[in-house]
Amino acid sequence: MTQRGTMDFIKSDKVPAPGGHYSQAVHANGVVYVSGVLPGDTIKEDFEAQVREVLTRCTHVLEAAGCQLTDVAQCTAYIVGTAHWPHFNRIYAEVFGDHRPARAVVPVPELHYGALVEVQMVAHRP
Repeated sequence: MTQRGTMDFIKSDKVPAPGGHYSQAVHANGVVYVSGVLPGDTIKEDFEAQVREVLTRCTHVLEAAGCQLTDVAQCTAYIVGTAHWPHFNRIYAEVFGDHRPARAVVPVPELHYGALVEVQMVAHRP
């Protein structure tokens, strides 16, 4: 974690470094903003494997920021096509359990590198 003014720039060694000009997450005023997370190793695998990897990566970034999934207040998921929505919802519910943050699922025609899912989150740092 590096600091600039009232912001901390979060980096997890369990997740690959960003490929562009952004941070994995930023902590500002008690809120953690997790950048969009794509799958890596599972990019050529099925949708379910990609969703599980993305949510695991998000968890690692949250942990590096001092948070966990139960601190997530909002989640936005971008999925390729509406056919994947029920599968995403099932896995998401399994991973989050009883915790139900605000959420948007946005169907898109395509994502970078051929990924089928991208997730970003906003969490409260306790």
